[in-house]
Amino acid sequence: MLAGCTPWPEEYARRYRAAGYWEDITLDEMLRRSARARPDALAIVEGDRALTYAQLVEQVERLAAHLAALGLRPRERVIFQLGNSTELVCTFFALMRVGAIPVMALPAHRHAEIGRFARHAEAVAYFVPESTPGFDFRALAQTVQREVPSLRLIVEAGSRGAQAPGIVALGSLLATPASAEARSRLASVPPCEADDVALMMLSGGTTGLPKFIPRTHNDYLYNCRQSGAVAGFGPDTVYLTVLPMAHGYTLASPGILAALAHGGRVVIAPDHRPETVFPLIEKERVTIVCGGVPLAVSWLASDGPERADLASLRYYMNGGARLLPELRRQIEQRLGCTYIESYGTGEGLLNQTRPDDPEHIRFHSSGRPVSDGDEIKVIDEAGNEVPEGTVGELAARGPYTVRGYYKAPEASAAAFTADGYYRMGDAVRQVGGYLYLEGRIKDLINRGGEKVSSEEVENHLIAHPSIHNVCVVAMPDPLYGERACAFVIPRAGATLEFDAMKRFLVEREIAKFKLPERLELVESFPLSPAGKILRRELRAIIAAKIEAEQAAQGGAREITANRPGAPGTTQDEGDCR
Repeated sequence: MLAGCTPWPEEYARRYRAAGYWEDITLDEMLRRSARARPDALAIVEGDRALTYAQLVEQVERLAAHLAALGLRPRERVIFQLGNSTELVCTFFALMRVGAIPVMALPAHRHAEIGRFARHAEAVAYFVPESTPGFDFRALAQTVQREVPSLRLIVEAGSRGAQAPGIVALGSLLATPASAEARSRLASVPPCEADDVALMMLSGGTTGLPKFIPRTHNDYLYNCRQSGAVAGFGPDTVYLTVLPMAHGYTLASPGILAALAHGGRVVIAPDHRPETVFPLIEKERVTIVCGGVPLAVSWLASDGPERADLASLRYYMNGGARLLPELRRQIEQRLGCTYIESYGTGEGLLNQTRPDDPEHIRFHSSGRPVSDGDEIKVIDEAGNEVPEGTVGELAARGPYTVRGYYKAPEASAAAFTADGYYRMGDAVRQVGGYLYLEGRIKDLINRGGEKVSSEEVENHLIAHPSIHNVCVVAMPDPLYGERACAFVIPRAGATLEFDAMKRFLVEREIAKFKLPERLELVESFPLSPAGKILRRELRAIIAAKIEAEQAAQGGAREITANRPGAPGTTQDEGDCR
């Protein structure tokens, strides 16, 4: 395995092969097998452009020959930041073909992240999106190249790159037949082993600069194939991609790789607006959409579901962050499909609800592991397993859960136990084999020893008719240590008063100590490049506000319910005891 990575112990590798989890083929070979089985079936559709499986493999082979001629070799790392496109799919598989290892950056990443990625990976190439009116990616690439000595090649999406010295145009490579010399260079590239690192995913991203997660061909193929099987993928699957395709959820959990592994079709949406997505579902007879919380909230707030024929749609899958039960119910009612909750991590473990699960499981749980080979346990701070139904931290190991980060021994030692379990940092309960996510360990608000689940309170608040979206975070308090603050995005034309929010929650009969003790109305939430709400930024915002208020009041402590342009009101000390 690549230096700086932690392999699975040999006894586990033998076990996973014997069980059939590891097929000992590469991701490139997976695509070729699908193409041999269904050469004339459509593999990729993007607007008016469509590629059959045979055409896709032909494009991959052509591009791989060009990349080999440009000097890319097995195990060299490249920064991969392409936007959603057929080019992304072709380039990803071409890199698999030559054995170069893409570091899966997102289009939203900028200099601070890309520069760090390139240095840490000792990247030799940077695949960059076309520049837009809002951002000059070419300038970013050139800046990073000046700063990182190992970076010798810039490949720009589209065809404009041919106009700039030192930049290769990806579109031109895809359009130009490979020369005999290029094909010969590709033929001389030594074949990859299935145990080799195929790609580097990025960890989390909501707590600082991500760490590199080395995924092998064996584990990542099983990851996509098995998660797709659990979600009912097959040759008749039409998968609509709307989230960033370089993100693990959209790439392979189950994602585009699962659709291609099962012989299905991938449809690439040009954007995620409801006026784009729902007509596309009707036109392409889409069977599954995999979205996230912000998209679900946006789509349900629109009239898109009623303006299109969604008869083909079987499943809506949510991933990235837990969707509140009330919104899951609305999705099934308005989209006329079955809801699937997906909960997992870039480090490996995937959990999904099953299409035939009863309502209370589909609407409330975070699913159960997709593989019989997954080993999970819920542990306390000392690492001891807790009784069923008790909240603790989820830890996992298995055939597609990695054993360590790339060149990060301290981070690996903190995140992985001596016996190979990955400590996910998530607070969960396990009941009847299903997991119930309570939030991140740090998202449990500790109010004087009483633990308040942000997600539980959010689930109640999202049912309020004036609330479009909500995020509950901890704010500092000198008496209780922490109290809860509700950041709320109101529905269009609506507003919300603190006392009205409080009465609403009291009527839903939740414990008073769980009531938020401050309300902040906002227009939007800070989001990570993957679309997750950055709770740490909301915590920092409210902490700074409280500090400023206390300074203005001469240090007096007051818990207020704020709304823009209005004075705060004080919450009674005893109300939440």
